[in-house]
Amino acid sequence: MDVNTPGFHVLINGDAASTLTVMVRKFLAGVSLMFISFAFAAAASKPNLVLITLGSARADRMGFLGAKSALTPNVDRLAAESIVFEHAYAQAPGSVVSHATILSGAYPHGTGMSDIGGTLSLSLPSLPELLKTQGYRTAAFVGSSDLDPWNGLAQGFDRGFQTYDAGARPASVGTGGQRPSPTQRRPDQVVTSAAAWLTRNTQAPFFLWIQIDPHSAAAPYDAGIAAADAAIGKLLATLHQQKLDATTAIIVAASQGESLGAHGEETHGIFLYDETIHVPLVVRLPEAHPAAKRVVAKVRLVDIAPTLLEIAAIPVPSQMEGQSLLRIAKSTTSGGSSGDQPVYSRSNLPQRGFGWSPLESWRAGKYLYIRAPKPELYDLTTDPGAAHNLAQSSKATLDTMAAQLDGFDRNLDRHFSGEAGKSSAELSSSEMQKLASLGYIGLQNSSGAAAVVAGTDPKDKIATANKVIEAASARDQSKPERTIAVLEPVVSADSNLYLAQYTLGVALARKAQYAEAVKHLHKAIELQPDSAWAHYEIGAALLKTGDFKTAAVHLEIAASHLPGFASAHAALAQAYAKMGRSDDAKRELRTVEQK
Repeated sequence: MDVNTPGFHVLINGDAASTLTVMVRKFLAGVSLMFISFAFAAAASKPNLVLITLGSARADRMGFLGAKSALTPNVDRLAAESIVFEHAYAQAPGSVVSHATILSGAYPHGTGMSDIGGTLSLSLPSLPELLKTQGYRTAAFVGSSDLDPWNGLAQGFDRGFQTYDAGARPASVGTGGQRPSPTQRRPDQVVTSAAAWLTRNTQAPFFLWIQIDPHSAAAPYDAGIAAADAAIGKLLATLHQQKLDATTAIIVAASQGESLGAHGEETHGIFLYDETIHVPLVVRLPEAHPAAKRVVAKVRLVDIAPTLLEIAAIPVPSQMEGQSLLRIAKSTTSGGSSGDQPVYSRSNLPQRGFGWSPLESWRAGKYLYIRAPKPELYDLTTDPGAAHNLAQSSKATLDTMAAQLDGFDRNLDRHFSGEAGKSSAELSSSEMQKLASLGYIGLQNSSGAAAVVAGTDPKDKIATANKVIEAASARDQSKPERTIAVLEPVVSADSNLYLAQYTLGVALARKAQYAEAVKHLHKAIELQPDSAWAHYEIGAALLKTGDFKTAAVHLEIAASHLPGFASAHAALAQAYAKMGRSDDAKRELRTVEQK
């Protein structure tokens, strides 16, 4: 009965009735206030989320994983109050593809990304976008130029981020010149920008992604790891100064490791051994939910997005293929391996960059199986360095692992039978026809992630891959002479290496040898017709030779597939202007102004 209902007061006498009325009103008001406060607290209590990813950081360089070199004191201290996953594995050995998996919770098959570029598939859920719709402020600060969604290889990575800081963006090339050399940001520079954002955005909740590349420290490898750790220490200090420790969950992981000469590979991107695939991974929960624990079960980077959503109490979309690391940690007994997940990884760079066979790996139990033209099987308990291939001597085990991988591949193919998994890099039929009209013959879209392993085994060509990747690094460091000297004999010996032809063409254009550059870039497009960057570079070079009509065809493809890259639109505007298409030129210039 409501206190204002007629007859309420006759149930009790005099002052008692009045007193009780006041008490009941206060109680009801208190209950209402309690519910309002609870609702407000529920909204305000969503934890902040910080994701820190390290490029090329090997697990064996981390003190909390047994390293004796004392390179990572700050991450070690964080690990002491975190859930440590001792056996975490990347799904790809390249930064762009691996980060696509981290941000989408999807395997490389479905992200639409490759190591030579692409656009993150719009049909996939995006972690920052999901968090943003639930009231999170979202920001990213990245150090690797490859992860620049406007000028790098990571088109679409800014989806869902209200702030995406990839450093200083190069000015548009309005004169049709080539793309400026990319600029890496040192770990301390990335964290300085992120810390400044934090001091202005302390209201909960926020999602902050920070990507640090140890290579950008311009130091030997171990010194780069130490510099990355020092930058993380600075970020943790900022969180503490802003009194955000108790309300912030932190995940630290590496997107991939670094071979450092193991198995003949100098850097990363080709092989799937532990040097590049076994990565550090720690999850520190807000202080309200302390959980220091070590988990030996295998886990995967595809599990990170579902984990962050669970911490934020947001439903995990069915398209996400990982599972929460918290659930795996709960199901794992101390020191036990229950909850162990088989781990799939894939390397597309051998196929996309060189025309060789792609590689796939399957880690289950104590074994590592690598699907390749020359298959590999290792018992990692007795052979952690994967030095003794058991493929011939343990045929039954090899067949079992291969069958498991076949089943996994079939499930992925069914999962991505629709639009998901289709690369946005693929050219349309009209674009293919335009290329045919320019004399390109027998072109086929080449971005599909075919599971069939055939052709040249990358193990047999790793020395060539090392040369090409090193030459590409020299080009990025504005040393075109060195790039040309290394790659001319490489392409003379084998003209069917996309990455070598592309890199050599770009280096020649940097030296103003435009006609020669066009020859190599033309060959690069024959090998990978959906490489938007090759279309941009050849278009920019053709502008210099005065072939504006052909330049326009290539630049139209580049602008269509690199919508955020202002230089492509600026170069296309120049081509249109030279052809007398002033309205089209003005349209492209308006696009440039909006970038």
